[in-house]
Amino acid sequence: MVDQQSVLQLATAMSDTPAPIYQRVKQAIVDQIRAGHWQPHQRVPSESEMVAELGVSRMTINRALRELTSEGFLVRMQGVGTFVAEAKAHTALLEVHNIADEIAARGHRHSSKILQVTARTASDEEAAALGIAPGQQLFYSQIVHYENEMPVQLENRCVNPLAAPDYLQQDFDRVTPYIYLTQAAPLTAGEHIVEAVVASKQERELLQLEEREPCLLIHRRTWSGKTVVTSARLLYPGSRYQLFGRFDV
Repeated sequence: MVDQQSVLQLATAMSDTPAPIYQRVKQAIVDQIRAGHWQPHQRVPSESEMVAELGVSRMTINRALRELTSEGFLVRMQGVGTFVAEAKAHTALLEVHNIADEIAARGHRHSSKILQVTARTASDEEAAALGIAPGQQLFYSQIVHYENEMPVQLENRCVNPLAAPDYLQQDFDRVTPYIYLTQAAPLTAGEHIVEAVVASKQERELLQLEEREPCLLIHRRTWSGKTVVTSARLLYPGSRYQLFGRFDV
């Protein structure tokens, strides 16, 4: 809940510098966060509350909040509110990891919502990605992964039945696809293609995103020997995640 003290703190933090008003609002919010007055996951005052207390236009407040969200200071969840962001979580770009392990390593709790686990006919594009014939059967799953109850990844995965024949029998409420697949077909190679995208309406709803909030999309394929095991489309909210990679030369 937002208390009156948060709004008063923001008003006090507003400077009288000649900068544009939206920049002064932004800086006041950043100062509150950096000083520890506003903690990660704390709901920040609403646009209406800021307008009333600061005496500035809603357009000004909206611009400040949008820019702070894109810069990673805030998280805006559609229909819920705006919250102070944690330092962005990250996923390894040059490696393949279990998302549940990544979240646990940060001291947070992983949970997931299973949307689909089914067999279906491969499209031409899916068949090419898996190295199978068009029209051949593949296994498909769609899962939303959460970190401390906040959605951080939408996983759409196509699986080669020859490499992982028992995929549909797994309980993905207890074990992630990564765990089963690395046991069924040990990973020997992988590839990542990364792009910035705007999520569809359904994806925004599943990830609780504002309209046109940018996302990071990883297209991932993995091999066991010469067999393509899986082709996955991993969608991350850009305001909550970043990619990380390191290499030695």
